[in-house]
Order: sequence, then structure tokens, then C-alpha cells
Amino acid sequence: MLCALLSSSFGFAAFTFSRNGELPIGASLPKAEVKLKDVSGKEVSLNDARKDNGLLVMFSCNTCPYVIRNQARTNQVCQFAMSKSVGVILLNSNEGGRDGADSYNEMKTYARTQGYNWYYAVDKNNELADAFGANRTPECFLFDRSGKLVYHGAIDDNPGDDSRVKRHHLLEAINEMLAGKDVSVKLSRSVGCGIKRVN
Repeated sequence: MLCALLSSSFGFAAFTFSRNGELPIGASLPKAEVKLKDVSGKEVSLNDARKDNGLLVMFSCNTCPYVIRNQARTNQVCQFAMSKSVGVILLNSNEGGRDGADSYNEMKTYARTQGYNWYYAVDKNNELADAFGANRTPECFLFDRSGKLVYHGAIDDNPGDDSRVKRHHLLEAINEMLAGKDVSVKLSRSVGCGIKRVN
């Protein structure tokens, strides 16, 4: 089923704005010790996923058309982050779809098909999605080496059409963070399917 937000217009300007209930820029990594079941079968936490230069947390799933449309971009930026010693973990918070296409077994199949070499874990009962204030898939949170949030939002400025991307928000944020600079665009609007919470 297509996302309710799927439309013919996908471009969004990267304005700085705040949104109720969402983790604010500068906040510490929440729920860092909570153990999550990864597709490898291991129990991992955000702290386990962290590397020397920080952590990228992306809320994702198997089914959202935006996730599928952005999959090549997701793989590219995650590979880049890993190469720069920024840890990566993708979280599937679709508890409402856990008996279907977003089941743990389907997650394992999806991760294998996409060639993931980073964590892809179950966010049971939406615990981390709630702590982050995450609502969409894909939705990205980038933390620096001290565990502070420096970027929250979309992968780039045109999730609907990669041929029309003008700015790669997440990649730019990673580069600026690694260079010790203040991230110039800290917030952008995530576009995608709503996370299917249990309640």
C-alpha cells in the first residue's frame, strides 16, 4: 500500500525549524543501552553501533515506497558513514506490521537482498521511535562523537526523484561534522510513510 503522503511533488526546502515531540538538535543519544534484536540474531544497542566519529540512526522498514525509492541512496550514505568510522544502525519500528511484511524474518530477507553490512534491528514496541520522536521512514538522526544530535531529517532534498536532488543533506552533515564544523543544515523534513505504531 502506498504511503498516504505519496504525491506528485517531492521537493522540500531545508529550513531550520523545530517540531513538537522530536529530539532537539544538541540532545544526547537516547535509549543508548536498550538491546535490540538485529537481523544477525545478535542483541545490540545504539552504543554497540557507535564508532569513533559518531552514529547514524535511520528509521526504516521493508515496505515503504519512499524507503524502496531511496534504497540506493541509503546504501551509499551508510557505506560512506561506515568508511569514516561513523556507526550505522537502521531501526524498523513498524510494530503494527510485525506479523506481515515487516516481520523479523522479512527484515532478514530484505537486509540480505540489499547487501546491508550494518545493523538492521527491531524497535520493539516503538521504544526508540518514541524516544526520538521519529514518525517517518526513512528518517535520519546523526550524532557526533560525543553522542550529541547534529542533524535530523531526510537523506536529501528530493526523496521522490534522485535525478532532481540539489542538496545531499545527510552526506553534507556527515562531512561537516567530520571536519569539526557546525552543521549548516541541521533540520530538514523527512518524507515517507508513517511509522506503524502498536497504539
